[in-house]
Amino acid sequence: MTTEKSTLITSNDPKGIQATNLFHGVYNKLGLDEKRAQRLNENRESKFTEGLARLIMECSATDLFANQVVVSNYTYPGEFQRKPEELQIKILAEELKLDPRMALDYLRKIEGRPSVLPSGCHPQDGNIAIVSPFGLMQLIKGFKDPFDPELYCQGLLRLFEIISKERSFTNYRNGQIDSEHLRQTVRTLEACRMLANEQGESPIWIISAQLGFLHKGESTNRAREIFMPNEFGLGSVAGSSIAITHPERFVRNAELDMDLPGDEFSPDADGSFSRCPRFIFNDSKLEFDTYDVSNAVDRFGSASAFLPQ
Repeated sequence: MTTEKSTLITSNDPKGIQATNLFHGVYNKLGLDEKRAQRLNENRESKFTEGLARLIMECSATDLFANQVVVSNYTYPGEFQRKPEELQIKILAEELKLDPRMALDYLRKIEGRPSVLPSGCHPQDGNIAIVSPFGLMQLIKGFKDPFDPELYCQGLLRLFEIISKERSFTNYRNGQIDSEHLRQTVRTLEACRMLANEQGESPIWIISAQLGFLHKGESTNRAREIFMPNEFGLGSVAGSSIAITHPERFVRNAELDMDLPGDEFSPDADGSFSRCPRFIFNDSKLEFDTYDVSNAVDRFGSASAFLPQ
């Protein structure tokens, strides 16, 4: 998930041995009895390993943005219940006149596959249907490259039109949804190419996602910094797909709203992408706006997805 070439350290390397020795020391000091040790061993494929992986990523991250975190007690609105994947696919297919067959075939292919969501996610997080770059090509004719930056922007505007038909909606970046102002991050673009290899040219993709809860109270900077190796930020198209399939995700002021760290925004179109898009419910309507990537707000959390490992 990174474009930089670097040496990957394993537990057999000197630095890896030093880290595993830390684990040995802590384990020995805890003085687990036989029953506790057995329960820990039996939990190795779920909470223990997932929590350990997240802790390692947090502790190995730089401290550049460690102060860009605030305590948050916000959560998803009670009305939000993640719909079955088949229903999500059906909604997008009907609203956008897309063919659902490839997405349904892929859904059958992954049936029974273990979840890749880490511990700390909300119970309603999980498989989410989103419009793929190939779906955008069907919505916006004339593009040959599914990863064309301008296609992404024009496709997003089309999704905004759909949202506006269903509910009160304000785009505060009106007139600025173009490739000079808005672009996907390198990490998310790379992930989308991997998804294309996995799911093909289906106009609808299925991704394993958390919708902000895992990174609540963190700035966009901090969330991006502590992403797990297979984690990438959701962007505005994915967020719009969620708003179409799950309008009840955004229904009240006192809820955890969604930062979209898979996109970057340049307010002056000068090459400085200092802001991040977000969806917020405010004044009885859904709003799309951007905020500084250094802002940590208790009412927001960065939405992200996880590639199969």
